Amino acid sequence: MKVLFTGIQPTGDLHIGNYFGAVRNWVRLQHEYISYICVVDLHALVIFNDPKTMPQRIFDMAVGLYACGIDMEKTTLFVQSEVPGHADLTWIFNTVTPLGELERMTQFKDKAQQHRKNVNAGLLDYPVLQAADILLYKGEVVPVGEDQVQHIELTREIARYFNKRYGSTFPECEALLTETPRIMGLDGDQKMSKSKGNTIGLIEDKEEIWKKLSVAKTDPARIRRNDPGTPEKCNIYSYHKLITPETELAEIHQGCSTAAIGCIDCKKILFKNLMAELDPIRNKYHALTAKPKEVHELLAENAKKCTLQAKKTILEVKEKMGLKPVWKI
Repeated sequence: MKVLFTGIQPTGDLHIGNYFGAVRNWVRLQHEYISYICVVDLHALVIFNDPKTMPQRIFDMAVGLYACGIDMEKTTLFVQSEVPGHADLTWIFNTVTPLGELERMTQFKDKAQQHRKNVNAGLLDYPVLQAADILLYKGEVVPVGEDQVQHIELTREIARYFNKRYGSTFPECEALLTETPRIMGLDGDQKMSKSKGNTIGLIEDKEEIWKKLSVAKTDPARIRRNDPGTPEKCNIYSYHKLITPETELAEIHQGCSTAAIGCIDCKKILFKNLMAELDPIRNKYHALTAKPKEVHELLAENAKKCTLQAKKTILEVKEKMGLKPVWKI
């Protein structure tokens, strides 16, 4: 089996954009690959970090992933900063990565515009750390959205640069694109993001979820109840396509197009289907949070496993670079 690596920042509670856009796919892929999933807390430091909330955000993210179906036996879920090899390999990769490659990264340009008062070196170096994350475990496939493809291509180039200079060491990983398109927020204007305040959390109360859905943006053509609409232009219909059974989805498409059903009716059906998906996740989440010690012990055990693998990679790298290792496996 090939090695799969992916990561997610510890933003706290997962939302349906995370779930349908990525995590649900990881749950499926863990049966096809040797899977590593990393809570990338070092990446989170680039923009802003509150040390008081970071530990809880890391824990909540890990519990959320397990609640969504990440298998404790099949997948190695761990915290990035607990494995020193990530930072070690990043510095080594910095010595073979051309500066111009980093400066042309689209995400660096976008983030630099968004955070003009905090354009730190980490923001520029973010893709190198990402490459180290993947290649530390000789990752071969990386499930990502389209916005991360450029970073994966850079990871491939960094592997080439190192291999050419020091000998064959790292695989050229492949981006495994998700079939799910970008999931828009409840406002229908921007990608679903906690920072934008346009999300539905996986463990939010049902009442709060319905409150958000009831006022969420729909097809702009449907001003009155009897106005026919175009489902493909409706943000709520885009959510239906993620979760609603095909037969029911066809009925909704027909009903919206002919004004046979109203937007509130459409939202009620979505709410029903969404709760059927989220209720088991919510129940498992609460069961796991009731046993925090077990979760922390599992994360610590996985970090030890990853540290051993990281040491093997770093030892191989140092020997090829003519550096004296300070330890042996």
